[in-house]
Amino acid sequence: MSLTGLVRRHWPPLRLRVILFGVLLLVAALPGVAAISLRVYENTLVRQTEAELLAQGAALAAAASAQWPGTTPERRPFNRRALNYYVPEQTTIDLSRSPVLPERPPPRRTRRQADPAALTVAWHMDPVIERTTRTTLASILLLDRKGVIVRGRGFGRELSMLPEVRDALAGEPRTVFRRNGDYKPTYSFEWLSRASALRLHHARPIVADGEVVGVLLLSRSPRALFRGLYEDRGKILIGVGVIFGLLVLTAGLVSRGVTRPIEALSAASRQVAAGGGDIPETPATAAVEIRALYEDFRAMAERIERRSGYLRDFAAAVSHEFKTPLAGIRGAVELLQDHLETMSPDERRRFLSNIEADAERLSQLVGRLLDLARADMATPEAGVAVAVHPAVRRAADGQAGVEFRIEVDLPDGLPAVAVPEATIETVLTVLLQNARQAGASVARVTAEAGTTELVLAVTDDGPGVPPADRERLFEPFFTSRRAEGGTGLGLSIARSLLAASHGRLTLATSGAGARFEAALPLA
Repeated sequence: MSLTGLVRRHWPPLRLRVILFGVLLLVAALPGVAAISLRVYENTLVRQTEAELLAQGAALAAAASAQWPGTTPERRPFNRRALNYYVPEQTTIDLSRSPVLPERPPPRRTRRQADPAALTVAWHMDPVIERTTRTTLASILLLDRKGVIVRGRGFGRELSMLPEVRDALAGEPRTVFRRNGDYKPTYSFEWLSRASALRLHHARPIVADGEVVGVLLLSRSPRALFRGLYEDRGKILIGVGVIFGLLVLTAGLVSRGVTRPIEALSAASRQVAAGGGDIPETPATAAVEIRALYEDFRAMAERIERRSGYLRDFAAAVSHEFKTPLAGIRGAVELLQDHLETMSPDERRRFLSNIEADAERLSQLVGRLLDLARADMATPEAGVAVAVHPAVRRAADGQAGVEFRIEVDLPDGLPAVAVPEATIETVLTVLLQNARQAGASVARVTAEAGTTELVLAVTDDGPGVPPADRERLFEPFFTSRRAEGGTGLGLSIARSLLAASHGRLTLATSGAGARFEAALPLA
């Protein structure tokens, strides 16, 4: 089973308000998630502090090396081809992976005498180191080649037992984490910071004439992460309150704009499905999409109502149309059963003829009803592009006769239409049959192409459509020729067939003749 199918199978049903509240709550919780992500930012601050110690140590070590007695400063000419000579030193401390060493122990006593050269350099470097300390707040110690302090707290004592000092005496700079014994929490948020109780220690070798002649030991606490948060705690609390206030306000807006209108629409839809009620007015606070949904539901309810009325009227008309021939058949059968022996042969033939005529009418009604059902269920065909000339010619040839003449006047170059040939032929056949049965002697078929549709017109010289019949002309079972066997379904079938292809059938004029127009969409 695919992942999508698995998710669909186990996805729980959720209310829209729950989904919206969950999304809004997630948005409101983003500041908290951001606070957790400050761990990464804290590690960046730690590395920035290490980078500052590296820069200070490199500058001071270079100055001490240049002033070391008995050494010649190294001078290299600038060479663009030797840019790889300048290699930046990378930071090595990581807050989550680097080990934390115990607090730096106090310098131990030693019998070693400090290097006189280191003492001289310390005397010269003291003003520089002092001014540097005032600006950077870093603790700076200067050690000779044996690890004896020659400048700073613990003068004359030894720190060669520290691992970072040993590495520096071996020529490798090193930075380590050590616990800060002087640290005392000041702010409430500092317990969330891992670096608050730590201190960075960087040991930098002093190299003169290719030898390590001393060590610079720098230490500093990382930049405080939560000090600013604590100092602005009032503003932060106001911001949190504003966020949750906006959350409540937004949830109310969503409820009034989405949830409540949908619930009202759902209740109204259930009432419509039960056969009562209608779609209420669109709430003023509803979202634009919900308003469009209300309009769609209102249009759907109106169509359902019209369709229901159509079905009721259609059922009543079918019942009426079938009742008349069935009553005639039943009456004739009863007469034959009761008086068959006493009837003359002519009377028996007359009653049997009546039964046959009524049965034929029932058969014709059933066939036309099937045609109407197929027309109502028809769907537009994709990619249809048909020329109207062949269908018009076939319909005209099928209905023309000695007493009924059909004139076809179609211009050349008519565009193709998106209506099947069978539909065009059926519609024209119905119109021409009606013209002939109405008493017309001449019918004329013309065509006119527009920008979006082609209009086929059938005009005859018959008596036309009476004004009282024009409104009901396209209703099923409406006919003025019921005595001649008319079913009143021809125009309904023709209109439904055209509607299935997005066409229209209308009565254009009446009076001295009738004119019907069939609008066919262009391909």
